[in-house]
Amino acid sequence: MNKLAEMLAFVAVVDTGSISEAARRLGTAKSMVSQRIQQLEKRLGSILLERGRQTRLTESGEVFYRHCTCILADIDHAENAVVTCQSMVRGSLRIAAPMAFGMRYLTPMLAAFARQYPELDLDIEFDDRRVNLHEEGFDVAVRIGELPDSSLMAKVITPNRHIICASPEYLIAHGTPQIPQDLAQHFALLYVNREPHGMWTLPVNDTLESFRVRCRLRTNCGHQLTEGAKAGLGLAILPTFLAAQAIVDGELVEVLQPFAPRGGNISVVYRQSNKTSAKLLALNTFLSEQIGNPPIWEQMLAGRSQPQQ
Repeated sequence: MNKLAEMLAFVAVVDTGSISEAARRLGTAKSMVSQRIQQLEKRLGSILLERGRQTRLTESGEVFYRHCTCILADIDHAENAVVTCQSMVRGSLRIAAPMAFGMRYLTPMLAAFARQYPELDLDIEFDDRRVNLHEEGFDVAVRIGELPDSSLMAKVITPNRHIICASPEYLIAHGTPQIPQDLAQHFALLYVNREPHGMWTLPVNDTLESFRVRCRLRTNCGHQLTEGAKAGLGLAILPTFLAAQAIVDGELVEVLQPFAPRGGNISVVYRQSNKTSAKLLALNTFLSEQIGNPPIWEQMLAGRSQPQQ
């Protein structure tokens, strides 16, 4: 049973208003179109079309027609995606991205991406809030952390590793914590989007436990968190994409390594209706290549000089 042929026949009849016109559009016999509609209604156990001088949709037919047009549009998108990506990457692309990661890494990457595809216009918004792609008109969002279950599609670019760190000066003055329970005696810097209640949640023996810390600085800006840690204000939980350069330069030192919190992934998310978009396929490929595997900041940490013994 060819469901696709039945859908094509059904949509053609609805669009043209008659079986004769549908047969002419499809380049087939009127009897074949009529047979496919009858087979479809029999299989569904529902009358989809009211026959008369002009064919009309029943209530069930209206519901089925909406789904059929979406399915046939998806098939067209899938076929179009086979066309050379370069020739299809044009038009506009609205992107939402997190502030700290965007300013540190995405800004030069997206500029290079736009240069590579001169027929593509980018509309980029940097904000740490999670935008609603459906309601706010974004085509794609770069997101960091664990992704909740949703109807959105996701392409993981790279893991997002977190570390606990502080400046050497802070550790000389206050000591180096050895276990999470030591945090009660330390100052800490809080990222409000992750720690709104002033607690750090860390993995201990395969379970998550919360620890109260003495807040010295509270911010919604990852760059401010990094600069505060470098200035010796206290311990901070930072993603390695922000901390790597400071660690290489000796401005920050990682502590409590076995208890580093989970950071999820850096991902690109988009609506299912855009899953075959050449623009999104090009963006996913470009970011994956530019960020690398492992990502460039982890390569930086792996390649740093080892301290002299």
